[in-house]
Amino acid sequence: MKKFLILLALSALTTGISFGQVVRTAPTPAATAKASAKIPYISRVMSNGLEVIVYPDSGVPLVTVEMAVRNGSFTEPPELNGLSHLYEHMFFKTNKAVGIFRCDYAKSMGRMDYFIGANCGDQLKLKSQIGDTSYINDLDQSGYIRNGTTQEEYVNYYFSATSPNLETLMRAMRDAMLFPSFDDREFEQEIQVVLGELDRQQSEPGYYLDRTMMDKLFYKYPSRKSPGGTRETVASATTDKMRLIQSRYYVPNNAALLVTGDADPERVFAMAEKLFGVWKRGEDPFIKFPLVEHPPLPKSEGVFVTQDVENVVVQIGWHGPSIGKDNASTYAADVFSFIVGQPDSRFQREMIDSGLAVSADVHYYTQRNVGPIRITMVTTPDKAKAAIAKLYSEIAKFNTPGYFTDEELANAKTLLESRDLYSREKLSEYSHTLGFWWSSTGTEYYRGYYDNLRAIKRPDISKYLSTYILGNEHIGVAMMSAAAKDASKLTEADLIGK
Repeated sequence: MKKFLILLALSALTTGISFGQVVRTAPTPAATAKASAKIPYISRVMSNGLEVIVYPDSGVPLVTVEMAVRNGSFTEPPELNGLSHLYEHMFFKTNKAVGIFRCDYAKSMGRMDYFIGANCGDQLKLKSQIGDTSYINDLDQSGYIRNGTTQEEYVNYYFSATSPNLETLMRAMRDAMLFPSFDDREFEQEIQVVLGELDRQQSEPGYYLDRTMMDKLFYKYPSRKSPGGTRETVASATTDKMRLIQSRYYVPNNAALLVTGDADPERVFAMAEKLFGVWKRGEDPFIKFPLVEHPPLPKSEGVFVTQDVENVVVQIGWHGPSIGKDNASTYAADVFSFIVGQPDSRFQREMIDSGLAVSADVHYYTQRNVGPIRITMVTTPDKAKAAIAKLYSEIAKFNTPGYFTDEELANAKTLLESRDLYSREKLSEYSHTLGFWWSSTGTEYYRGYYDNLRAIKRPDISKYLSTYILGNEHIGVAMMSAAAKDASKLTEADLIGK
């Protein structure tokens, strides 16, 4: 399922560039749902391929306009690693519409020094194409908020404001999307900002746990699972590379416009046609630049990550199912992870109530290009060896009859559904959920999510476990201090359950 970052235990240790899904415990529903809830969004695909998705709710006079793009680290060879994230930083900088607005203002104020210095004569030649830019003044006065995020398979940008500003937000999104400037001075400044983010990440111990796991798990193409990239690729970025990313991925048939909140769908569709209809369809980037095929692990491997931390954080990782190749197992993965994540599950009783671990979580991250499965456990140096042995003992029992009850299976499906319903209370955030699903799975996968979730039976979970976890090659990583490693007497063999 969509999960921002990795796990609650790990999120306390690391700050990720990618926008994460935090696993939250859903409130217990008052009664078990008798039928699956529906996801009441409306979508249409424009002639240029842009999908427009509207989730209307007039309960509060707020609206969010979001653009999702199928971009991110899964599109990045090593030389472009991290540049989808840098592009995200440039999205809200000066675009050509903003340039025209400033030139018009300078001319009205008699500021010919600015007019000449900013080369306004050339900028104003685009006015017939871009149109009236006076909305920018309305945008500045609207009290709007804006932001963007970059993940492995999803980049998004959004504006939120009161609903009377809907058209202003739509125009701002159109101009940022279609008419970027990539100003050299701003670009150099944003490179430094992104490098600062990388430096802050690398000051967190959990960064090294996460990167070690991903680099080992996806050993042939590690850049495809690293949204932040490297200091080297970011520092050497150029505006030409930004235009390369734009030409490949920022085309309407690789994007979705999402509007949530107090908005009439028909009005949104009409505005989308008016504003985005001029956006020309591009080549399908995933035909011209197909996704890589991550090869299976040739062998299991144990790795130690030495960091100055008090506890021991252990993570075990496998290749999980991919959207489009084994959709059924993605639903089974979500259900099983939720079952064993409940406080009264056998897994939690054996690992936590026994006193061997502080926390233990099973996590599957829904992805089109191989979703990782990770089990993360936090323990202490004196209990680490016994805790890891117990963890592998429990993993070996996952597929045994009686490991979870029929009631646990039914409750997990109900709670997963109610958690999603609960998340809709704040539509400005739920728009990101819709964008994620559109990008990584497609809208039809998410539209049928509840029905497919409720159809999951024991044999489906058994198939998922035997196909992706039990008996499969895996990576075991332990993050601990040098002193803790010596005291624990752990070995690489312990980390892979040998």
